[in-house]
Amino acid sequence: MLVEEVENQTLITQMVRDFSAIHIKPHMMRWDESQEFPIDVFHKLGELGLMGVLVPQQYGGSGFGYPEYVTAIAELSKVDGSIGLSMAAHNSLCTGHILQHASEEQKQKYLPKLASGEWIGAWGLTEPNTGSDAGNMRTTAVLDGNEYVLNGAKNFITHGRSGHVAVVIARTGEVGDSHGMTAFIVERGTPGFAGGRKEDKLGMRASETTEMIFTDCRVPQENVIGQVGDGFIQSLKVLDGGRISIAALSLGIAQGALEAALRYSQERHQFNQPISNFQGISFKLADMATEIEAASLLTYRAADMKQRGQNVNRESAMAKLYASEVAVRVANEGVQIFGGYGYTKDYPAEKYYRDAKLCTIGEGTSEIQKLVIARSLLSA
Repeated sequence: MLVEEVENQTLITQMVRDFSAIHIKPHMMRWDESQEFPIDVFHKLGELGLMGVLVPQQYGGSGFGYPEYVTAIAELSKVDGSIGLSMAAHNSLCTGHILQHASEEQKQKYLPKLASGEWIGAWGLTEPNTGSDAGNMRTTAVLDGNEYVLNGAKNFITHGRSGHVAVVIARTGEVGDSHGMTAFIVERGTPGFAGGRKEDKLGMRASETTEMIFTDCRVPQENVIGQVGDGFIQSLKVLDGGRISIAALSLGIAQGALEAALRYSQERHQFNQPISNFQGISFKLADMATEIEAASLLTYRAADMKQRGQNVNRESAMAKLYASEVAVRVANEGVQIFGGYGYTKDYPAEKYYRDAKLCTIGEGTSEIQKLVIARSLLSA
């Protein structure tokens, strides 16, 4: 890793910590209780350059690399996974898809608004009956003159209501054909494009998750990203980077849960001594710290490879699989260390516990990651 990257990461770490102390930590439990999506926070993150971390400066972005990006997500997620999740989805999915696959004209039009945080981005692949089986999507796009007419629905979409622009993958060919799907840029306000039901979630409750509904939604041909039929192939490449994002999200949640448990174990006294003195507690902390360190190494290795332009299909899946499962285990042990207080909302352990689980599901379940890894091994 370059010295410049390390210095950037140090600066980002301090910047995010300072920002979180003022703009996130005092409000996060209220947002969690009400499921409020604090869109103003993301406009402020845009002012810091964190809504366009990977976007080159020529498009108004920060021009940083994946190591810096991982650091930013992890630091946000140590405080509130919801904010880390939304920041990651905006950067890696909507903005990332446009950055990697759009035309120069499309980049000039959309990236500056996304990178500045003026616009929030959404990305639509998942449908109600096609979660991991995205190739069988039912949302269609039919060419009519110089416009495509979209009909169908997407669900579990981050910023599906509040996003100003969405990258949407729709079927333009036969069901099940990996070259039968196309990516479109759809702006909010386009007739026939609406946000649907908002999900009532276990965790990550301040990160908006809703349906996106398309009813005779007419999108101009110039809003096609890349070639017609390449949408699904593009999406798989976008998800390789997205898995690094979720690994970073998982890493941050796990680190936050460990830090909270460590502090509590030193403050909480039983039998006239801190509970951290007891081997049953200290060994838990040791296991948690060791697994987090391993997850960190996998995540930053994938980020470094991605930054170098190497194929990270297997490495990003490994990082996402391991870090997300570690986040769940660490958060679970955190609740155990807090004991009865860990089951209450007076302490942070229960929120880390609720937030962590999504990491093993979103952007490809743990089972899908194992499938990706196994295919890579068996095809080598």
